[in-house]
Amino acid sequence: MNPFEMVVAIIVVVTLGRVLMARYGVVHTKHGEDVRFRDDPAAQAENDRLRDELRAMKERLAVLERLATDNNDSGARLDREIEKLRDRP
Repeated sequence: MNPFEMVVAIIVVVTLGRVLMARYGVVHTKHGEDVRFRDDPAAQAENDRLRDELRAMKERLAVLERLATDNNDSGARLDREIEKLRDRP
């Protein structure tokens, strides 16, 4: 491989690396010592929405686990708990 081909190959590899870094949101600090992901408001909003949904699902699961393991055979209490679950978004 002649030296010019090697220089072109190095440039291609570095360019490809930079394009992939930009595509996946990886950035460096001013001096290049720290790698972190770029803050994206849309992604942050989606993460917040998913966290809220997960929290609601955990609450519902806790109620269902309590209903499944509860020794009280009260039908009225069970109906109230089911209605509470239906009222939640």
